[in-house]
Amino acid sequence: MFTPEVYASPLAATPYDLRHACISLWIVAGVDPATAAKWAGQSIEILFRTYAAWLSGQEKALRKNIEDAYGGADA
Repeated sequence: MFTPEVYASPLAATPYDLRHACISLWIVAGVDPATAAKWAGQSIEILFRTYAAWLSGQEKALRKNIEDAYGGADA
């Protein structure tokens, strides 16, 4: 439990900020949304609503993964 002084300081936001950063990192690292939501203890709907910007920014990396799976762009 935080003291009144900690609640009044910028440190009070840190646990949530760290959680948000961790979940964002999972998404950027390629953890699928269902797994990230499970690990975070939240529904997939909340994950999509909260982290939609991170999810939508992955198209280029996903296309590269597909190309690599087919043997690269030159194959």
